[in-house]
Amino acid sequence: MERFAAKVEKSGRILIPVEVRRQLGLKEGESTVLVRVDQTGLEVGTRRQVIERSREILRQYIPEGSDLAAELIEERRREAEREDKE
Repeated sequence: MERFAAKVEKSGRILIPVEVRRQLGLKEGESTVLVRVDQTGLEVGTRRQVIERSREILRQYIPEGSDLAAELIEERRREAEREDKE
């Protein structure tokens, strides 16, 4: 793991070194997401990168071709039918 030095400015901003920005594919003006990893570190990435990582994790638990929204709608319809019968 490479280490880079950075200073915390009065405003609390931290300038990410150019080498790190290049490695992460961060561009000027791009929204970033900071995810706390633990008490000693942060993970930095773009929204797109974080969303893609999240999708990769979810794919492990959701079968290919599943439509969770359709399943939820169907479940709610069955619930409504049961309530109407009561």
